Amino acid sequence: MRRDILEYIERQKDLKKFLREQPHWYRKLTRNPYDLQSFEIASLHYYKKTIPDQVEKFSNGVVMASMMYSMFQAMKNGTQP
Repeated sequence: MRRDILEYIERQKDLKKFLREQPHWYRKLTRNPYDLQSFEIASLHYYKKTIPDQVEKFSNGVVMASMMYSMFQAMKNGTQP
């Protein structure tokens, strides 16, 4: 693999970890170093760091907070005489 590509991957721990977990990318990048962008995109999908994944995570958090609030309201209303 080209030295500059390897150094770039070494500087980013997620990419380094992804390369170790998905070794077929090492072969791909050795044969075609211009696939680096595809490699980074695949890493984002693998670790669920894309914008849609982040929106879904935030949405799930809001839903959970809403359910907790409703539960606390129900408990509060149930304890009053």
